[in-house]
Amino acid sequence: MLAARGVGNAVIARELRTTRPTVLAWRARFSQHGITGILKDAPRPGRKPQISTERRAAILRGATREKPQDATHWSTRSLARRHAVSHMSVHRLLREHDLKPHLTRKFKVSRDPNFEAKVIDIIGLYRNLPEHAVAICVDEKTQVQALDRTQPGLPMKPGRAGTMTHDYKRHGTTALYAGLDLVSGQVLAQCHPQHRHQEFLKFMKLIEASVPAGKSVHLVLDNSSTHKTPQVKAWLARHPRYTLHFTPTSASWLNLVERFFAEITRKRIRRGVFRSVPELVNAILSYIETHNQDAKPYVWKATAQAIIAKVRKCKEVLVTEH
Repeated sequence: MLAARGVGNAVIARELRTTRPTVLAWRARFSQHGITGILKDAPRPGRKPQISTERRAAILRGATREKPQDATHWSTRSLARRHAVSHMSVHRLLREHDLKPHLTRKFKVSRDPNFEAKVIDIIGLYRNLPEHAVAICVDEKTQVQALDRTQPGLPMKPGRAGTMTHDYKRHGTTALYAGLDLVSGQVLAQCHPQHRHQEFLKFMKLIEASVPAGKSVHLVLDNSSTHKTPQVKAWLARHPRYTLHFTPTSASWLNLVERFFAEITRKRIRRGVFRSVPELVNAILSYIETHNQDAKPYVWKATAQAIIAKVRKCKEVLVTEH
């Protein structure tokens, strides 16, 4: 703007407390590129890479395909020693490619020969529930422990998390039977000291009493032996409105009640202190009662085709890698 008013370069540099070469450089940028040329600095070549492309590739290959002799996984320092570079160079390279050798995720691919048919069946039920029907996702959370801590914990305060002793006292277990209504999100529940077909039948009778007459009932279940005993089959034969949908083996994640189990574990059980099994049972049932007062359904969004394609790809990778 000063140059447009006819001010000389030396005067501009003096008034703006910069140098004459800087003034010349920015005026040249404006002449060549217009206003966009002065919005930011021109790109600079920067320092030449200290690690060659070949060595970078070797580090990445080592991080993903090899293991150290004395450990199960690489650290940035062990990988740096292996390739004679600085650990910060390795850290930047791994971060650039979003590689985390210190982390693993657990998984298991279902080998059920009817996996695809069962996925289509269950997700079809979730996404297109028949008219005049109720869908209930049923499962048991077994061996829920009533754990008491050996010492009282300290409350949270600014700068310090709440505390809880790492050791505990066991006071027994209970089995939580739960049925999640697909539409309402409400949960039917019972707690029993054992996990047998007798307890499962008691829970089935609770479902029968809770579902209005005239409606068909679709149950999503896993492959537990307690769901397939002769006594259970005989009860189902006397109640023909029930249709059972079994999840594939090693695919409990298809049962929506598992999502509820994750919530009650995280919010009420894991950090709870229970001095007896009745105290644990009361806490569980109280949580479910509160949940049902403002229940919201879980909405299944993934399509069967997308899940099947992902599992097929995973199996192909497993075959290729091994």
